[in-house]
Amino acid sequence: MESLDLDPAFALHRGGKLEVRSTVPVRDADDLSLAYTPGVARVCTAIADNPDLVNDYTWVSNVVAVVSDGTAVLGLGDIGPAAAMPVMEGKALLFKQFAGVDAVPICIDCTDVDAIVETVARLAPSFGGINLEDISAPRCFEVEERLRALLDIPVFHDDQHGTAIVVLAALRNAARLTGRSLGDLRAVVAGAGASGVAVSRMLLNAGIGDIAVSDSKGVIHAGREDLNPVKRALARDTNKAGLSGSTEQALAGADVFVGLSGSTVSEQAIAAMSPDSIVFALSNPTPEVDPAVAGRHARVVATGRSDYPNQINNVLAFPGVFRGALDVRATTITENMKVAAADALAAVVGDGLTESYVIPSPFDTRVAPAVIAAVARQARQDGVARK
Repeated sequence: MESLDLDPAFALHRGGKLEVRSTVPVRDADDLSLAYTPGVARVCTAIADNPDLVNDYTWVSNVVAVVSDGTAVLGLGDIGPAAAMPVMEGKALLFKQFAGVDAVPICIDCTDVDAIVETVARLAPSFGGINLEDISAPRCFEVEERLRALLDIPVFHDDQHGTAIVVLAALRNAARLTGRSLGDLRAVVAGAGASGVAVSRMLLNAGIGDIAVSDSKGVIHAGREDLNPVKRALARDTNKAGLSGSTEQALAGADVFVGLSGSTVSEQAIAAMSPDSIVFALSNPTPEVDPAVAGRHARVVATGRSDYPNQINNVLAFPGVFRGALDVRATTITENMKVAAADALAAVVGDGLTESYVIPSPFDTRVAPAVIAAVARQARQDGVARK
């Protein structure tokens, strides 16, 4: 096994990427009597009498559970809870690094929706928020919906909403660069999984001119009889142009392509898009179309990779979204809070907007404070803040 450590990725992961550290000293008997028995009993009794005090006298108000069943991990698919743990550790690391949020990776050995909901709900009193991660569609939609209804803390499926927030921010800026608004654009979203559905919903709510969504069988439309309930709802709310056929056929004359499917799109299809087209080829590690090829025809190209400009990376959103929600002890994360996060993220680019800079870097120190402030402010406006 030591030979694995010759790979720097394995060397970095040996022993895991996280540890727990105390925030108070235990130097002598007096410290021990305060941190543990008997002093801790006074704190426990106070919380029993007034449960809200748990937020002031424990870590709960600053800690998020990162929960996965391992069924849709990155581009690896259903690899199970044990193999998902390095990703969940990484997510927790990013929470701390970018927004000072403590996070605990929890990989659960169940995939039934009822079992997941029950498990997370039973764990919830230990946390200030729940970040659902890498749970396959369409189960992920029901899991999140039911947990949001059950719990009075933020529940956020990052594969859906983190992606959608960053895509909306980047698309607002790309539209601005080309002298258009979202309402002027016709978009094609390839992929009707968790991220594809959430991106489509957010773009619809933001006022996109028209949007067609495709899955492995082509464009989703009301005439198809093979649609699950989530896709039937998409068919009802999208595709005003009444398109059918393949993704590539739908791209003819389109203004925007958002790839979230792992499929491929030909250069000819990109070339057939409108002038000043916008291509977000977000599949990792291999984009739907090579960015250099897309750049021959599109005005703006973004990917999910760090080695090209305009990286659509969820880390631009989820740390600040949770930090803002936790800071005001929000009971939920509203649609308006997500839009506020996207608008704040887009505004960071400001006057620096160019074809290769429609979204800021994850390492831009302005990002997290901007998102945090916007989310907290919107939570208060939406009436879901408790402080």
